Formats: sequence, C-alpha cells, structure tokens
Amino acid sequence: MAKAKSRWVCQQCGFQTSRSLGRCTDCGAWGSLVEEISEGEDGKKGFAQRLAQAKTQDSNAGKSAQPITEIDSDEVERITTGMRGLDEVLGGGLVPGAVLLLAGDPGIGKSTLLMQVAAKLASRDKVLYITGEESASQVKIRAKRLLVDSSNVLVASEQNVVNAFDLIMNTEASVCFVDSIQSVYHPEISSAAGSVSQVREGTQLLINAAKNRNIATILVGHVTKEGTIAGPRVLEHMVDVVLQFEGDSLRQLRLIRAVKNRFGSTSELAIFSMNEEGLKEVDNPSAFFLADRISKVGQRQAPSGTAVIAGGEGTRSLLLEVQALTVATPNPSPRRVVNGWDYNRLLQLLAVLEKRAKLVLSRLDVYVNIVGGMEFADPAGDLGIALAVATSFLDRSIDPGLVAVGEVGLTGEIRPVLNLAQRLKEASRLGFTRALVPKANLPLNKVDGIEIIAVETIGEALDYAIPKIAKEFEKVKS
Repeated sequence: MAKAKSRWVCQQCGFQTSRSLGRCTDCGAWGSLVEEISEGEDGKKGFAQRLAQAKTQDSNAGKSAQPITEIDSDEVERITTGMRGLDEVLGGGLVPGAVLLLAGDPGIGKSTLLMQVAAKLASRDKVLYITGEESASQVKIRAKRLLVDSSNVLVASEQNVVNAFDLIMNTEASVCFVDSIQSVYHPEISSAAGSVSQVREGTQLLINAAKNRNIATILVGHVTKEGTIAGPRVLEHMVDVVLQFEGDSLRQLRLIRAVKNRFGSTSELAIFSMNEEGLKEVDNPSAFFLADRISKVGQRQAPSGTAVIAGGEGTRSLLLEVQALTVATPNPSPRRVVNGWDYNRLLQLLAVLEKRAKLVLSRLDVYVNIVGGMEFADPAGDLGIALAVATSFLDRSIDPGLVAVGEVGLTGEIRPVLNLAQRLKEASRLGFTRALVPKANLPLNKVDGIEIIAVETIGEALDYAIPKIAKEFEKVKS
C-alpha cells in the first residue's frame, strides 16, 4: 500500500504545496492554505473505477468523430422551467445534460427558487432533488410552505457524493438539483466538505453523471464574503452555465444574471420579488422601480436631484429613478458615495460637469443612489445621473415626464446608445412625454406619445432640462 502524503491546498485558487505557508504564492490570499492528506494509488482506486464504469455506460462511447456539418443540433429540445425570466437568462430553457452552477449569498432564496422550479417541472416530468444541507423532512416543510405537492418531486438527503452519483445514474428524472456542492463530500478524499479538493472532485463526478444520463443538473454554490463563488476558480470553468443570484435580504428584489452561458447570452436579466409565498416574477420591472415616480408624471414639479434613466439589460429595456444629493462639507476631502452605479464612472461624470458645465462640485459631498436597490452598469445612464447631480447642485427641478438617455464623453459630448427606439417605447408606455437623447442617434422613427429632444453636449442638455422648466414654474407661480 502506497504511503499517504500531506499537502497544503489554497482554498481560494487551488494552489498546492508540500509545506505550510502563511500566504498563497499564487493568488496572494493570507491564511488560505489547508492541510490535506492525499491517499496513495490504492486509496484512489475506487474513485477511478467508478469513473471508468461511468464511461463504459456512456451511449456515445466508441463512436468516431463526426464532421460538424453532419451534426444535427435541432434534436436537442430545451426544458422550460416555467419561469419566463429564468428561461430567457438560460437562453430558452435547460439543455439536457448541461450542468449549471447557481451561486448566491446565504438566505437569498436559492433553495426556494429550486423548489419552485421543481414544482413547475413536476407537472411534466420527474425531478430529483438531492440536499446535503437539510433532511428530507425539512425539505418537505419548505415545500408545504411553497404549496409544492407532487409525487414527481423525488427528494434525497445525501452528503456522500458517490451515493449522489448513483442516484443520478439510476434515476428516471429529467432534471436534478444538488443543494449544495459545498455540503457534499467524497469518502476517498480526507479533507473536509467544502475544501478545494472535495468541491473539485465532487463536481467532476456529478458532471460525469449528468453527461452520461443526459440529465440537466443545477448545483447550488455558496459565495464568499467578497462576493466570489466559494471553491476553486476551476469550478466555474467545469460547468456549462454560471448563474449569479443577487439581492439584499432587507429588500424584496432578487436578480438572476448569467455570468457564463455556453448555450446563450450573458446579457439577460431575470427580476423577482420575494415574499412569504416565495419568489414571484416581476413582469413589468420598470413600473416596479418607478411606482412612486410614475404617479408624479403630469404634475408640474418633482423634487430636485432626481431624474429617470432608460437603460438596457440584454433585450429588456429598464427605466430607473436616480437620486442625487450635493451638500457643502467642512472636510478638506469631499465624499463621493454611490449605490447601484460604478464609483469611478461617477467621478468621471463629476469631472465633466465641473469642466464642461462650470458646476463647482469639488468642494461638495456628492451622494448618488439608484432607487430600488438595482445594480446598473449601462453607460446610457450617464446623462440622467448628470442631470440629477446638476439639479441638486442648482436646487432646481426638471419635468417629471422627462427621461434621459445618453453616454457622456470626457469632452462633454453626448454619445449614441444602442436600442434607443426600444427604450423610448418603454418610456412612452409608462406615460413619459419627453426624452433627451443623443443627436448622434438621429434620425429616429417617431414614438407615439413622446417628444424627442436631441442634444449634442452636456451643456445643451442642462440648458434644456433646467432653465426652460424653471421659467415655466415661475410663470405658474405668478
């Protein structure tokens, strides 16, 4: 029998060394190396035999390579989850044999999402739910709370990944859930569950089972306090799809994005709200985020420091309210605080406003917030954020029915954006009557119910949005 050897493995990047180190020499993480005992060849035999056995069961084993022109991809029929937004993020549904990683913070609703998807899938086929974090009775309690009651949902409480492998290989289900990959362990690996070796080998075994049985498999993954997926970085490369489940435990909003997708786009977004009955898809996200703002459309005045931006998330147009506050500070270094927007991009906008629009912001604290807890990265929001900051600085209001779309360049020019017509249609549908847009996007087809104002520079945008509206307010007051 070969002698067992000791090795130290970084829990962040998977780097291995024969001795203990305070700091990983590969990724630079401190205190991340954990000792693991690697078995000799005899100790690995069971794992190798199981993989070899799985390969012999592969229906494609022994087939020769085919020219790509002769491969028929139309025969692959996707499995719809029953949640329209989730299907859009996946590119049309689950692909049989694909392995997905669903990552998110603790308590964000990952298990709730899986149970609701299982209930919808169970109306058509069997679903295998393997849990390593709960007992079967605990899963049943959650299922009752979510009104899930179907004999097609098969539940197994199992932490041994070899047994989970056998369950998948012998199941008749078309979809399998494993909750979570950090809770299962391989008995032939001496390290604790959740370690780099356990996560890597366990994932590989489950991928092997999914590919051989052609079962769509979703693995739940934990995230670290830095927001990255726990486990080795290679984990994200092993799976076909990586879904990021985002949200705040203090808010109802939940977002699902694809950060990797071999079968579709990574620019789509699914939006849900969480309540006591589980996750509910938000069919009209713009109205969800702008509920208070829409009620003010048609009025003569809105609070200073606010504006509406029209952004895009994949094929979805999304209108959001941005709020800004500028206030004098006695501190020599003014603060810049931003929620939901890129901090460096805000600094760039403030510099442009000071240089090109002559707004002295360098002595003021500036606070910017995207209402609703949404994380927004579309450059088309630049113009709206600039308007919000400027109106707060000048203590003026803009028309509540005005929406702003455009990227602001360093020279103060308003640069063109993609899918402008689609954004304007969404604004018109919600009752907005005016839109500031880049002149570079002209010509545009007319959008019913909305007046298009094309601007070339940030100065033109401010001249239209602020002085004109201010004069109208003065006339009304007189």
